[in-house]
Amino acid sequence: MNAPDSRFAIAPEQRTLPGVIEGRLREWIIEGVLEPGARLNERVLCEQLEVSRTPLREALRRLAHDGLCEVIPNRGAFVTRMSREAVLESFQVMGALEALSAELACARITDLEVDEIEALTFEMRACHARRDLPEYYRYNRAIHERISRAARNELLADLSQRLNLRIQNLRFRSNQVPKKWEAAVQEHVRMVELLRARDSATLAALMREHIARKADSVLVTLD
Repeated sequence: MNAPDSRFAIAPEQRTLPGVIEGRLREWIIEGVLEPGARLNERVLCEQLEVSRTPLREALRRLAHDGLCEVIPNRGAFVTRMSREAVLESFQVMGALEALSAELACARITDLEVDEIEALTFEMRACHARRDLPEYYRYNRAIHERISRAARNELLADLSQRLNLRIQNLRFRSNQVPKKWEAAVQEHVRMVELLRARDSATLAALMREHIARKADSVLVTLD
């Protein structure tokens, strides 16, 4: 994997050892290295990550707080497995939140912020050309986060972040079909155009469709 881009901010809590472990486990869950329902064996993870159990357990506690894993007494921790109904409901709400973020962003975003999103989209397209899905998804997340931030609504941003934490692995999986991945890239190019034009209605509709198509891709894998 390439070196982290300087435009990806690292939260202070992620610079601690539990934070570093949490970040690594989060990426493994998102990328499917740790699949839904998988047991998070402490001994094995400590060996793989070369850490002790104390910071590992703190990292697992944080992941459980975000809904990415479940800690079951006397059984251990497991990667969260969402039901089909929960997946559908989550994407429906995510679509509404991202559409609202887009609508507000069109009214409040600066030209510099649009330029930054366009630059991230350029880098994301380069990752797509290399078929580097993990790195592509890092830029993808950054783009959606920038649009949310440009909406200038803290409650909306918080709700979006909390829900997105639970479905990031599903959004990652939705790009694994080549044709659908290509379509998603083109939709992101269109997002930049609509942001620059401040076309709130069209962008909001596109965001709903974008998330709905991701949901369709995920639900097919659950059949």
